[in-house]
Amino acid sequence: MSKTPKILHLHSTFDTGGKELRNVRLINEWGKQVDHAIVSGDLEKRGAAALIGKKARVSWPKFPSLQGKPMPGRLAALARAMTGYDLVCTYNWGAIDAVMAHTIFADAFKLPPLVHHEDGFNEDEVRKLKRRRNWYRKIALGRTAALVVPSATLEDIALNVWDQPRTRVRRIPNGIDTRAYAAPPKRDILPGLIKHKDEFWIGTLAGLRQVKQLDVLVRAMDRLPSEWQLVIAGEGPERDALLAEAERMGVEDRVHLPGFVAQPAKLVGLFDIFALSSHSEQFPISVVEAMAAGLPVVAPRVGDVGVMVSSDNGPALVDPVTSPETEKALAKSLSRLAQDPAARKRIGQANRQKTREEFDEQRMIKRYRALYWGLMQKYPRSQ
Repeated sequence: MSKTPKILHLHSTFDTGGKELRNVRLINEWGKQVDHAIVSGDLEKRGAAALIGKKARVSWPKFPSLQGKPMPGRLAALARAMTGYDLVCTYNWGAIDAVMAHTIFADAFKLPPLVHHEDGFNEDEVRKLKRRRNWYRKIALGRTAALVVPSATLEDIALNVWDQPRTRVRRIPNGIDTRAYAAPPKRDILPGLIKHKDEFWIGTLAGLRQVKQLDVLVRAMDRLPSEWQLVIAGEGPERDALLAEAERMGVEDRVHLPGFVAQPAKLVGLFDIFALSSHSEQFPISVVEAMAAGLPVVAPRVGDVGVMVSSDNGPALVDPVTSPETEKALAKSLSRLAQDPAARKRIGQANRQKTREEFDEQRMIKRYRALYWGLMQKYPRSQ
């Protein structure tokens, strides 16, 4: 390992999603200890870059396209571009060709160890994994030093669908600064939106994409008392469709889309209930943030959500929203909690306690550091 380790991060996009924000958190934590090179396959989607701290050492090198047919010449070019680093980190399906290139050409180009991170799936694999992609992953992951997943669901897929050896698969749950969510938030934290004392907020943090099924939450507002508001913090292509649905339901004055919030710890505490409607999640960090703020969570039992929340919160979960019946179940769960402030407080306290015990970010950071530095010391780059 060189005096200042050089780590290459390969992302299909570097927008403000879960994997990118975790990557930024680690980069900021390590500051000047590491030289990071970040590649975003889509140069127009690099929103998370704005959150990188001034003390971090980050470059944006030119790199062959992560998209294209996996022909030998293209894979060789990807492999050649990975030389000169102490560690390569790849993220999700969008970087899988780079993983394949590493497996094929690691010896020829004397490549550093590679750690692949899988955090979930695109819309086209929400309901069922694609057989061809499973086959491709099995081969591509053949020479990785480690495969990191945040959830038990993904761990099971890695072991039993992608046939990865137990020694390669590492489950590292996502963590947050739990103490930051304890401070009481300001009621005017959002531009143009103030929480009044006679209001209650159902809130969520999510990209405005179809897979998140946020229209389900908009329709649920029709079943809730008029003092309840819906706040969806995030950006994405479904913004206009959600506003149109709110108008169709006659709840446009109670549905608010304030955009992306860079510091959720300053907002989440304003919510009275946290709601999730997506049918494709693994280990949603937004649920951990809500729990840390002492909120009850209403959500489908997808990914690891069922084991993430406290046992007190279990009855508020519903089956994945795939039909009008399950959509009604989610709305009923929201309605029950809206009418029971004592239950909201009891569940929220249990969630906060569990988050501090199991999901604090310092545990996550220590595990990533142990993995990355352990590999760089085991496979030092020749100077």
